[in-house]
Amino acid sequence: MFLHIYLYRLKCIIRDKQNVFWTLMFPLILATFFHLALSNISNMESFTEIKIGIIDNEELREHKEFTEIIESVPDLFNVTYVSRTNADKLLEDGTIEGYIHFDGGLKLFVRESGINETIIKSFLDDYMQTTSTINTILSQNPAAIQDGLPDSLFDRKDYLKAGSAGKSEPNTVMNYFYTLIAMTCLYGSFSGLKEVTALQGNLSYQGARMNMAPVHRAKIITASMSAAITFQLLVVSTVLVYLIWVLKIDFGNQTGYIALTSLISTVTGVTFGTFISSVNRKSEGVKVGILIGTTMTMSFLAGLMYDKMKYIVHTKAPVLSFLNPANLIADSFYALYYYDTYTRFFSNIALLCGYSVLFGALTYLAVRRQRYASI
Repeated sequence: MFLHIYLYRLKCIIRDKQNVFWTLMFPLILATFFHLALSNISNMESFTEIKIGIIDNEELREHKEFTEIIESVPDLFNVTYVSRTNADKLLEDGTIEGYIHFDGGLKLFVRESGINETIIKSFLDDYMQTTSTINTILSQNPAAIQDGLPDSLFDRKDYLKAGSAGKSEPNTVMNYFYTLIAMTCLYGSFSGLKEVTALQGNLSYQGARMNMAPVHRAKIITASMSAAITFQLLVVSTVLVYLIWVLKIDFGNQTGYIALTSLISTVTGVTFGTFISSVNRKSEGVKVGILIGTTMTMSFLAGLMYDKMKYIVHTKAPVLSFLNPANLIADSFYALYYYDTYTRFFSNIALLCGYSVLFGALTYLAVRRQRYASI
């Protein structure tokens, strides 16, 4: 009987075109739009060499130390030596972002104000301050040049070492796709809602027949939830394959843990839907409205629409981070991608398991006690 109910309910879910669209097609469409809109953000934020020109004249050749210093930072500047006429033309064409001219002193010419122009000016200001310091010291103590003072002043030591807190580079764009998967898992609540609604005799003739059937209520609930979980797992797997193999979104290489997260997250989503449906005897439309509102609110707080919202919630109201299943699901995927350890991952998984058990138990208690005076 369990297998019969399971297969029957699975066919009903698959044949529900509206449910298939919102749980499967909508996440795929949204993922495609995210990819089109966000794929170049990381590339736009990457730093490239700043193209600058230097006027080659007699005064420049008198400042050999400047040429040596600016050529010692090849990762910062791409230097071109030009005449004054060519420099103005290159600047106007946008080939270079500024040029330097020694003409009675160091002068900088730029076409507009921006981050690269600010970097050039900051570099030149530092050079001028250092040379001014050297000239002041040598005017008061000419013997200092014997101790290599100029070279020591131009020498810049970096006492900080760049490092990453995890095994991958931080990437806020990833959170959009991880939250999208979280939303997809929570959309399993719609299938869970329909399964419980089908058991409520006051809402449909089908529910009335199910209540009249000589089958234990626990067996019916378990078979129906299993069908909903099976369908939603297929949906989540399809979306994951599309993200990883088609859109090339990096979920890491820990396939087992990704599958575990998908399974537990799907169970959480389905049981959440059964819980909402079982404690509410209103019409199916009202229940769907409640689910749409709650799932989208949770997804928003997890960063689906605004990536910094996740940080805002974590700093301003951290308790919401642990009460929000969408945040826990997205954070589990990000923990697998970014962190070296599994502490954060297993903490999220433990909370999701707790919510699944809680929702499932409350569903059973609510449905088991439902009685009808007349069906």
